[in-house]
Order: sequence, then structure tokens, then C-alpha cells
Amino acid sequence: MANDESFFDSRAAILASIPHRPPFLFIDQIVEWNDDGIVCSYRFKPNEYFFEGHYPGMPIVPGVILCEAAMQAGAIYTARVLSGEDEEKKTKIPVVGRMNDVKFKSLVRPGQLIEEHVVFKESIAGAYIFKAKILCEGKLAVSFDFIVTLIDKIEED
Repeated sequence: MANDESFFDSRAAILASIPHRPPFLFIDQIVEWNDDGIVCSYRFKPNEYFFEGHYPGMPIVPGVILCEAAMQAGAIYTARVLSGEDEEKKTKIPVVGRMNDVKFKSLVRPGQLIEEHVVFKESIAGAYIFKAKILCEGKLAVSFDFIVTLIDKIEED
């Protein structure tokens, strides 16, 4: 799969790939894309909703939010791969099925930029297996493995 420059430049492409929306969208930009994986970035704003109650006076990004950011990048990758496959898969949305071997290495604070490095490992029986690293200012913040599966889109009434 070749890099598609319009895919990188378009916020609309991110929004079309996954159902997440602010304030629970943790992808600002797709930095790199290839057959092996995806790199996305996000800058945590000082007024993010979770900073108010998570370590007041010394706000840090919750680890679960960092994991979510990487899994959103994996979901974008999965949706992009499926866009070239059969029509049935195009009606599905990616959801996380499992996380393994999560390691938190450093704190992320308001205003800091993270890069979500997500590498596709393999697909087994409809499960897409990834390895993720979150870097903050070049330093490893989190690493883990996760699985994305597909579910039917659920329309709201």
C-alpha cells in the first residue's frame, strides 16, 4: 500500500476512518503510513477534560488515554486496509479486543506531543494483531500489544 498524500493531509480522512470524535479523539495527524503500520501524532491540550481530576495540581495524561491513542491509530490503519478489501468488511468498524504486556515508562503532561507508532504483526481469523509504542518528545512513554477485531456498525435511533 503506497502512501496517499491526500490521506495524510485530511482531518476528514481520520474522521472517516474511525467513529471517535472530540473530546475522545486522540489523533491530530497521520505522520507516516506503509504496509507495516502507521505513525500518528497528538498534542495534549492543557484544557483536556481528564486533567481536572487526574492528579490535580500536577496533571498527567492517564495511561489508559495513552493506550487509547495508540489503539485509535491501529483502528485507522485497520480501516484503511479494509477499504481496499471486500464490500462486507467495509460495513464494519474496528474495536479493540485485547491488550497485552502494557509497560508505562514515562509521564506525559499537558502540552506535550506524542507519536503513536503502531506496527501490524499479523491477522488471524479476523483479528488484527499490533505492537504499539507511544513516544513523547522522543522518549518511550508506553509500549504494549493489542488486537483489533471488527463489528457491524450500529446505527443510533
